[in-house]
Amino acid sequence: MTQVIYDSTFEGWLTAVFEIYELKFEDVVFAKSEVSNTLLFSERYFVTTDFQKAKRVLKGLKEKLSSQGFANIYKAFLSDIDKIDETLFQYVKYIFSSTVNIEDDLSNAAVLAISKAAYLTGKESHRMKAFVRFKLTKDNLYYAMVEPDCDVLPLIEKHFKHRYADQRWLIYDTKRKYGIYYDLENTTSVQLEFNANSTSSKFLAEISDDNEEFFQNLWRQFFKSVNIESRKNTKLHLQHMPKRYWKNLTEKIPDLNR
Repeated sequence: MTQVIYDSTFEGWLTAVFEIYELKFEDVVFAKSEVSNTLLFSERYFVTTDFQKAKRVLKGLKEKLSSQGFANIYKAFLSDIDKIDETLFQYVKYIFSSTVNIEDDLSNAAVLAISKAAYLTGKESHRMKAFVRFKLTKDNLYYAMVEPDCDVLPLIEKHFKHRYADQRWLIYDTKRKYGIYYDLENTTSVQLEFNANSTSSKFLAEISDDNEEFFQNLWRQFFKSVNIESRKNTKLHLQHMPKRYWKNLTEKIPDLNR
């Protein structure tokens, strides 16, 4: 058994795939960034991300898959499902060992798992496009906090860059401790660390634009005015807007403690 340790990036994982084939490793498990203590007696192999090797793996996959099937590999990787890197490797092995396109062979466990993972990530990224709520700071930066189940920032970056091209903004994933920042020209991935007071009402009031509270209240009033009580369907509402998103939605903050 060989424990393959990579830097947790997609390119790092692709490099690992290349080197597993290159070195002819037979039985492997993946670990992100650091050694896993669950396999104390396994051999350890550390991968250094190599973009040329990653591109060669991608090229091979692109020749074997449809455009949707190719895109689903990246979406599945971003799903953050436990051991998705190992499932993806089984999927890749099946792809390269077959002479025909295998992406619709749902009788294969790896194919089915990747299809489900890609769907989950796609669904989560679609929701994030609708559920991001920006707030304005005193230095004219619009920021939003999100906590998606999947690592969807790479998938929604282009959408927000086009939609809010005339303003600086930051979307920060509190679960994964990184964000995407747009400076009116380019988007950049940024690593940030917040202290315990960063989400307190006092701290947010200090950094917020003077008119931000007014506009938030205006949005809440608008939301209430279009919500017809007699047509309220709580089950359907929760299906489209699960409660786990509410703490970052301006219109839902007053209802959190109910």
